[in-house]
This record gives sequence, C-alpha cells and structure tokens, in this order.
Amino acid sequence: MAHPYIPNSAPRVKAEMLREIGVRDVEELYADIPESLRFRGKMNLPEPLSSEYELRRHVEGILAKNKTCQEYLNFLGGGCWQHYVPAVCDEINRRAEFLTAYGGEPYEDHGRFQALFEYASMMGELVDMDVVNVPTYDWAQAASTSLRMATRITGRKQVLLARTVGPDRLSVIRNYCRPDIEVVLIDYHLETGQMNLDDLKDKLSAQTAAVYFENPSYLGFIEPQGEEIAALAHEEGALCVVGVDPTSLGVLAPPSAYGADIICGELQPLGIHMQYGGGLAGFIATRDEERFVAEYPSRLFGIAPTVVEGEYGFGDVFFERTSFAQRERGKEFVGTATALWGITAGVYLALLGPDGMRELGQGILQRSQYARRRLSEIRGLRAPVFRGAHFKEFVVDFTAAGRTVAEVNRALLDRGIFGGKDLSAEFPELGECALYCVTEVHTKADIDRLAEALEDCVR
Repeated sequence: MAHPYIPNSAPRVKAEMLREIGVRDVEELYADIPESLRFRGKMNLPEPLSSEYELRRHVEGILAKNKTCQEYLNFLGGGCWQHYVPAVCDEINRRAEFLTAYGGEPYEDHGRFQALFEYASMMGELVDMDVVNVPTYDWAQAASTSLRMATRITGRKQVLLARTVGPDRLSVIRNYCRPDIEVVLIDYHLETGQMNLDDLKDKLSAQTAAVYFENPSYLGFIEPQGEEIAALAHEEGALCVVGVDPTSLGVLAPPSAYGADIICGELQPLGIHMQYGGGLAGFIATRDEERFVAEYPSRLFGIAPTVVEGEYGFGDVFFERTSFAQRERGKEFVGTATALWGITAGVYLALLGPDGMRELGQGILQRSQYARRRLSEIRGLRAPVFRGAHFKEFVVDFTAAGRTVAEVNRALLDRGIFGGKDLSAEFPELGECALYCVTEVHTKADIDRLAEALEDCVR
C-alpha cells in the first residue's frame, strides 16, 4: 500500500528498486533474520491520519494536556531552572547561519566559529579560566568528561564525589566511569550539608584522580570549605573538579579562586528556555596548560592573524587531539554537541555584562532569602533544612507537619503552583523534604502566594 509521505512506497517504484538490486521480493532482504524473531501478526496501531491538518490537531491535543510555567507559578529546580530569557537570545539563535550550520566547517561557516570563540572568551572571564570548550550535552556529561580528563592527566583510576551530587547526574557519571574508574562517595554533615572533611581524608589515597563537588550544591547550600577540599586533594596529587551554576558567579567567587583545576557546569540558565531535555548544555573550563588542553575531547576555538594585516580568523585549536581526528584511537568520543546553546549563552553574557551578572545574582539572593524567611514562619515547616548560606535553592522539611511532599505538591497543583522537587526518595535520610527554587522571575507577591498556599496545605 502506498503511503502519501513516502514516495518509495508506491508499488511501481518498489518494483523498479527490487529489479535494480536483483531481488524478486522484499522478503529476501530479511532472509538472515531467524523466523523466531519475525513478527507476522498485525501491529496494534491506531488508524492513520489522512492529512497534515489532522496530524497537527492530534499533536496539539496532546500538548494541550501539559501545564506550563506560564500558566502555573513554578518553584521547581534541581538542574533545570526558570530564568528570564531576553528576546535577543531567541532572535540570534534562530538565525539561519547559526541554526542550520551543523558542523560550522569553513565551507559553510558564517561567523559561527567567531561566535563560539566569543562565547568561550566571556565564559572564561566569568569562571576566571583560560580555556572553555564547545558545550557538551549537559552538566552531567561535562562533569563526567571532566572526571575522565582527570584520570588521564593523573594516570589514576578513582574519583571521589560529594554525596550531595544529584542522583541523575551521579547516574550519568557512574555510567561514564564504568567499568575502569571507581566512583566513591564522600559523606556530608546533616546539619549543614557540607562535605565531611574527615571522611574525605580517610578516602583520599594515591589512587585518587580527582575530588568533585558542586558549589552551590544540588541541595542549594553554598560549600564554604572549597579551599580546604582543594588543598587536601592536591596534597595527595589529585585534581579538584568543581561544578558550578554560572548565575551565581556575579556574587560568588569562581571555583578557580579556591583551587579548582577543572570547572564544569550547566549553561541552561544563560538565556536558554526550559525544554523537554533539549535546553541543556554543559561547559568545561581549565587553565591554558598543555596537560589540560591535550585531554579535552571536545572542540576548542581560537583566534589567529591572517595573511591580511589587521584581519583575524577563528578555528580549531589542537584539533588532532579530538576523536574527529583520531577516530577509533580517540581518548573519548565526541560527536554532535550543543554549540547553538553556547552561542546563545554568549549572547546572554554579552547582553548582561559584569554589572548585569552581579545584579542578577543579587536579585536571586534577595528573593530566595525572603522566601526562606517566609516559609520558616509557617508552623510545622523547617526552611531551610541546612544551616548556612544558600543561593537560589533550599530544602524545606514537611516531616513535622505530618504531610508527605507528594501530598503537599498535589494540594499546590490545585492552587496553580508547582511545588518543590520531592527529595524523599533521593535523600531518605532527610525525611519528607523538597527542593525549592527561587530566581529573578519571582516577585514578592509570588513568594507570598506560595507561603499562603503552604499554610493552607499543612494546616
């Protein structure tokens, strides 16, 4: 039967194709597949849609079931956060020279190399490092690659991670390190969330390639022991790898200031909309030292003078180290990346500048501090769970209120609010806790509305 969207499904065309390759029947092409693996029945599929219009209505009907952050007040975070996206970010990343220039090779480059160089330069200034890569898929891959880089640099096969790393990110890291790299978790203090340095000292050894922690952490608190952690790692000949939310760097010192050798993190807060897995991009940054640069598996872009005085060109740096050049001998495979989001992040950083990033960070700190204070006034709630400073996220405990996070979140949904991310399964030792996120998009009225709704929910 001919399919309207597949020209080669027409019987006459199919017959011509079979004659051309010397086959009588299409079944001959599947002769190597055992009969036990062949499906001879009729698949349980819905009736086909007869037009593009019907298909569009069908898909729009499915999408209409979603509740978006434009309709609901949102306090979810945990790795993908609601930030304001300036219109210019969307305007630039939709341009054809960026949106369709897949590999950005010289024969199709229309400024993409320069755009990525400018992004890397601004990102390097933000994290106070010299070298920044073309973005990876997300923070999880950036952290995983950073740890593999550390094992290649040190020749060791063990990495130590703070146990407060998010379970999803930890799962990706374990998968990347399997089977030849051992992943060991470092305990944390229940009162502060901060890394237990005694446990770190016990587990550090001559086999340790790197110590990894995040600042701000997945659970929202700021780790003040960065210098001590880095010093302990360096004493054992290990590297210090730190994951960071770049929106915090307008008000917090970059990890390079307290001893980080490799910095990684997530670009999504920098002008990228929240999407179904597609709006994420990870970055990696290091000093401009050959031992680090040689171990980047991803592309790096640099600037160089041309034969015309005063003109410059942009292109790959040390290309022969990548899997594009080494193929099966590559240290780590890199394929399609998220370069478009790197360009978008560059637009965002250029738009805000140093003063804008400082204003952004201050605004988030003020709003989240107000939210913590308002929620802490509610009887039966403990907010935040951890003592000490937080940035935009914090943990709220509902245990004393006799409510589960699931119950609270269902009640909030009825009031048009997305509550905090349920941590009860990820960190059972914390009890009925949820991770709440407050950014520059939240107003005082939004936070007051959340507090009033929570008071009703736990009453």
